[in-house]
Amino acid sequence: MKGHTPKRVTGFTLVELVIVVLILSVLAAIVIPQFTSSTDDAKRSALDSSLAGIRTAIDLYYQNHGHYPSSVTAAGATCPGTGTAGTGAVDTPQAFIDQLNRYTNAAGQACSTTDATFKYGPYYKKDALPADPITGTNNTLVIVTTGDLAMTADGTAGGWKFDNVTGKFIMNHTDYDDR
Repeated sequence: MKGHTPKRVTGFTLVELVIVVLILSVLAAIVIPQFTSSTDDAKRSALDSSLAGIRTAIDLYYQNHGHYPSSVTAAGATCPGTGTAGTGAVDTPQAFIDQLNRYTNAAGQACSTTDATFKYGPYYKKDALPADPITGTNNTLVIVTTGDLAMTADGTAGGWKFDNVTGKFIMNHTDYDDR
């Protein structure tokens, strides 16, 4: 009769498992910051895109009117047909929005309908400014009339800032106002 040979149990030892866990931890420590960096890059890219779109609308408005949005009232128009007139007063965010997203006459008064008088625009076809891509929640607009091309942000709350004398439009966040 042959001798009985014991069955060998195969599997991982505790040391092998610890080494695998350490290797996975090191890989995670290398990869996770790369995802965070790409998220920041995406936010900055979205910010650049938003700024470019709004700045283009501001420039087009200026080319047609000779002044920047919100530097004159958007209210007081007699609109054609059943149109709705703008309501924004001078130096207010509402005038800025009305003058960019509605039809305007040569004086800058805004209307939701068009005719031979209200022949300019709309320059920006959304009812409100987008939330800034960095904070993701703030779409408030601060209008200033300082005429300072070196205008800077007020803090870190986010949103937007616009000087209706110079036409400078920035994100109102001290870490991103240089864009």
